[in-house]
Amino acid sequence: MARRHPLVIGHRGAPGYRPEHSRSSYALALAQGVDAVEPDVVVSRDGVLVVRHENEISGTTDVADRPEFADRRTTKSIDGAELPGWFTEDFTWDELATLRCRERLPEVRPASASFDGQQPVLRLRDVLDLVRAGSLAHGREIGVVLEIKHATYFEGLGWDLADLVERELRDAGWADGALPLVIESFESTVLTRLRGRGIRCSFVYLLEAKGRPFDLFAVHGKAAPTYRATASPAGLDALVGVVDGISVDKRMILAPDSLGRVSGPSAVVADAHERGLRVFTWTARPENRFLVRSLRAPGGPAVFGDFTAEWAVLRDAGVDGVFVDHPDLGVEFFRGRD
Repeated sequence: MARRHPLVIGHRGAPGYRPEHSRSSYALALAQGVDAVEPDVVVSRDGVLVVRHENEISGTTDVADRPEFADRRTTKSIDGAELPGWFTEDFTWDELATLRCRERLPEVRPASASFDGQQPVLRLRDVLDLVRAGSLAHGREIGVVLEIKHATYFEGLGWDLADLVERELRDAGWADGALPLVIESFESTVLTRLRGRGIRCSFVYLLEAKGRPFDLFAVHGKAAPTYRATASPAGLDALVGVVDGISVDKRMILAPDSLGRVSGPSAVVADAHERGLRVFTWTARPENRFLVRSLRAPGGPAVFGDFTAEWAVLRDAGVDGVFVDHPDLGVEFFRGRD
């Protein structure tokens, strides 16, 4: 039976209200009724899968204020971009566990920033266990959409993310399909390595609005397909049988024009559905900073604009899942027709 609404996925938990990837962020998302939550995983020096949006952690933890780690600050090339800061792969898990989460966007989300310094960094295993317990506590099936970050970069350091993820899912009892599981990445090669390993899940290929996937660019250079080419009918044809779906930057659906007005929905959702591919989109946020220009309200980047007008385009395009930062707003809007 077809779903009457898209999956509402708590993007890093509920980061509109709590620092992203913190325990309270995930707990709030579960309490507000999400269908799934989305942890991003990177790697520690000793091979632990750590839940952080990026392996550079100065913006989301208190590491920069910890004098004992001052000498760990460095500059690295991550997926072709020079980036200064502190990186998970330079810390053991025991060291990372001493850090505390911080709001990444305090100028936009000051209420969330009031929780800074209160909660430790989590491992993937912590989130998997939390969601399993939350499913029991809330009396409903709640899934995980697991994003693998920077697989090619970590492979260069000697870590096979496919192996690490498979082992963690099996150890945590998440590989047998007892609860819904999706594995996603901006790099198709790591998804390919995971397919066929007997993990009961769906595989979803993340697509940016511009640029090329780093794993393919590292091998083929500018001959690698762009993300936009992959979202074309011919590109989608090549994904059939390789992945179960795509997850696209919302701009690929909204198709804003040069004046910041929505001209979509574009054809990408319908094109993917014609080929049997599911379509997720990211990220539905209400603040002006994240809305197309024509839907922003007076008052600055933190003010809520006409987000429902933007979200209606995503809903009416027929997406199968939508990532939200404010789960209560997402559940209310995207389930409003039930």
